[in-house]
Amino acid sequence: MWTTFSTEHLRGPDRYDFWDAMVSSSLFRSTVACEHREDFAAGCAALDLGGVQAFALRYPSLTASRSPLLIRQHDPEVLHLWLTVRGRVGMHQSGREVEVGEGDLLCYDSSRPWQGWTAAMDRPDVASLIVQVPRTALPLHSNTLDRLTHTRIPGRTGTGALLRRYLTGLMDHAPEYEACDAPRLAHITLDLLSATLAEAARTRDRLSPETRHNVLRIRIGEFIRRRLGDPDLSPARIAAAHQISLRTLHRLFQQQGTTVAALIRRERLERCRADLADPLLSARSIHAIAAGHGFTRPADFTRAFRAAYGLTPSNYRHAAHRTPVALRIPGGGTDRQPVGTGC
Repeated sequence: MWTTFSTEHLRGPDRYDFWDAMVSSSLFRSTVACEHREDFAAGCAALDLGGVQAFALRYPSLTASRSPLLIRQHDPEVLHLWLTVRGRVGMHQSGREVEVGEGDLLCYDSSRPWQGWTAAMDRPDVASLIVQVPRTALPLHSNTLDRLTHTRIPGRTGTGALLRRYLTGLMDHAPEYEACDAPRLAHITLDLLSATLAEAARTRDRLSPETRHNVLRIRIGEFIRRRLGDPDLSPARIAAAHQISLRTLHRLFQQQGTTVAALIRRERLERCRADLADPLLSARSIHAIAAGHGFTRPADFTRAFRAAYGLTPSNYRHAAHRTPVALRIPGGGTDRQPVGTGC
């Protein structure tokens, strides 16, 4: 599922050829020109979720193009969603020109010729996240996808912001995933990507109810995680913030075999557990850690923590600081839970 490579172990003249061969075999073939070809410092991490692949890349400023000849030689018929993490990128395809900066999203198509460039600006290199999906995997009309290619999609507002944060977390935690995580993560990624593209095309009403519900659950989950320290966080406040009824909110999570209250409690306990295992927070009291994540009653926190992990908070902290590796707990997993997992 998870592979990485870089050019750092190679001599200068061999670096670019290695990078070009590896990236072309993972993505689709393009022609690249770079002023730093003799000393091409670059790296790539790839997460394979089956029908969906995600890539985190860093590389010098360059120009690239995909010609009709390369398309005729091999076309996987995929769509790329490009998230600019560092630097700027510009592309020209089908008579359209677009330039996007950090945090913005951009789509382009393997089946159509294009030319592009990336610039590190005042940064050491360019960094990007790319999601590759078959066009047929997206529940959007082909004409809609054509309209969205080479169109800037804001990554700091709306569903685009939700997708940007999700992709960043997905790749940050990628080494921790197991094979059983792949189908669910692929499904989540496709739902968020579809919703982001549909929002950009103003066709959200054409998404399936399942996709809309999944995206709403993800949005609510993020809302909860950002407000765990609020002791007054409640299902009623969550429903009001998302302009849905309390009944609809409960039904959304019942479909996943859980409740909103259980999600809030589980996320709070996970945050507390991570803080208790952090040696940098060893001077902070257990009560302060619990209160910082919304547990106002120490006895309630101790009881919930022991029920979840089989240890009291103080015993867990002692064991975690004594053990040089992440502490294994009942129920599986390590002290740091990857985003979106739970086989």
